[in-house]
Amino acid sequence: MTSQPDQPLYAARTPIFPRRVNGFFRRFKWWIMAVTLGIYYLTPWLRWDRGASLPDQAVLIDLANRRFYFLWIEIWPHEFYFVAGLLIMAGLGLFLFTSALGRVWCGYTCPQTVWTDLFLLVERWIEGDRNARLRLHKANWSLHKWRLRLSKWAVWLMISVATGGAWVFYFTDAPTLLRDLLGFDAHPAAYITIAILTATTFIFGGFLREQVCIYMCPWPRIQAAMMDPDTITVAYRDWRGEPRGKHNVKNRRAADAQKAVAEAQAAGAGVARYAGTPYPNLPATPAKPVAENAQGDCIDCMACVNVCPMGIDIRNGQQMECITCALCIDACDDVMDRIGKPRGLIDYLALSDEPAERAGAAPKPLWKHVLRPRTILYTALWLLVGVALLYALFIRSDIELTVSPVRNPTFVVLSDGTVRNIYDVRLRNKAGEARAFRLSLTSDDILQIGLEGSDSLTVTVPADTTVLQRVYVTARPDDPAAQANTTPLRLWVEDVTAQIRASKTTTFNGRGAQ
Repeated sequence: MTSQPDQPLYAARTPIFPRRVNGFFRRFKWWIMAVTLGIYYLTPWLRWDRGASLPDQAVLIDLANRRFYFLWIEIWPHEFYFVAGLLIMAGLGLFLFTSALGRVWCGYTCPQTVWTDLFLLVERWIEGDRNARLRLHKANWSLHKWRLRLSKWAVWLMISVATGGAWVFYFTDAPTLLRDLLGFDAHPAAYITIAILTATTFIFGGFLREQVCIYMCPWPRIQAAMMDPDTITVAYRDWRGEPRGKHNVKNRRAADAQKAVAEAQAAGAGVARYAGTPYPNLPATPAKPVAENAQGDCIDCMACVNVCPMGIDIRNGQQMECITCALCIDACDDVMDRIGKPRGLIDYLALSDEPAERAGAAPKPLWKHVLRPRTILYTALWLLVGVALLYALFIRSDIELTVSPVRNPTFVVLSDGTVRNIYDVRLRNKAGEARAFRLSLTSDDILQIGLEGSDSLTVTVPADTTVLQRVYVTARPDDPAAQANTTPLRLWVEDVTAQIRASKTTTFNGRGAQ
């Protein structure tokens, strides 16, 4: 009995050198990269006037004071459900887009993808395009190779430092922290955080790249549960491209172009793709079945493989490594243009349309793929959570109070027989200025209220602050509340300036509670 050798769980990395490509999706990715990086690097420097006593940074995670500021919205620690709701919406949104359009998050907006694209741009700028980088990789170490490598690593390092620095600016006032960092007066935690994020950005974006997506990220293994045959994803029309072979481009280009124009005129100048720029002068009907063609449209030029940042061949079918960045679409469309064939051999398409396209029929409309029970359910849940958060945000009051009865002892009998209960009342002022809060109570029985350390019932609470105030509630010896077990009451707080009120219910313990 022979035993099979153990298969390794990890494959040694083979460097990938994607070729530069131009096209609709590549330009779209450039725009997304510019927008996302601009938001990340510039947001901490945006200002928002909240008043003299509050920070003026538009987006600030103030861990020291346990606050989260986002433009005009301020989240307090007890309102963490807003953050939880946003995380739930982000998860549902990811499920929705994956179910409808595959791994668009991974291909366009994932931080690993964005920073890898930026690092590849620097690498291509310094070392050249794919062939030049391959030759440099295989060349022996020389002064020229060291110069290029060190130049590239230096730019990568500057980007990584800027990335780590931008992150810490979200947690304190950005101009103040920058001054402290440059003067070496910042807290050690800031330098440690920047160093860790610099190292991870430099390593992940420069050296691990696709390894992060394949081995470290769990999403490639989860996405299969979100996708089905109706999901629009990047795929290869093998029924049109096979069998592969080298075309005699010079002799066939004119004939194929004339055929395409004739078919387009007969079909009414349809659109030959699901996504991207429409191509109006191409035939709307798919290619004829392979059985009727001596040779497929694929010329096996490897352009789709050479531009892939993951180093895969999309012609081999759906693969876990594919991030649906669509660069292979741009590369293949460019080749199809040059050999006079219709675009869309590699395209965004739904696998459920394969039988119809093989038979020469038109695929289902895009909206029928996108609007199906799964995506409708995700959309409904996403909207439900969003509406609930907006409702909770708009009904918030600028004043709040919490009431905690002091239970040791539950009540005190004074020398004249008066029964007194003690409460710790926490008054919260969310306004940008100090406010005077007046306390009162309502009850079916006769009860009196007083404040510890004050002859009045008014407390001044500073801006954006919580004040803990001890409150005494008493009942005279002969009043029913003094004799009863418990008596319900409601404590009120009123903002004297804004005429806003808030209240909490509690109970008063009498002698019957013994």
